[in-house]
Amino acid sequence: MREIFAGLPWWVKWVAVPLLALFVFGGVITTILGALVSFVFKALLFVALVGGLVFVVKRFTGSGSKSARSDW
Repeated sequence: MREIFAGLPWWVKWVAVPLLALFVFGGVITTILGALVSFVFKALLFVALVGGLVFVVKRFTGSGSKSARSDW
């Protein structure tokens, strides 16, 4: 593989080949990145909703006793 790129100018190796790779595989890269961002967003949303639910339940069920708050 090095022999193929040995006689080529630097701009072919570092500009043209990556641009061709992005052109050919751009849809796949976009799909993978989109799925990853969507998963991270949904995971953070889930964590925030569970935290909010725990906060609300603890607030309304254990608000009468001081000892329950000291256990935290």
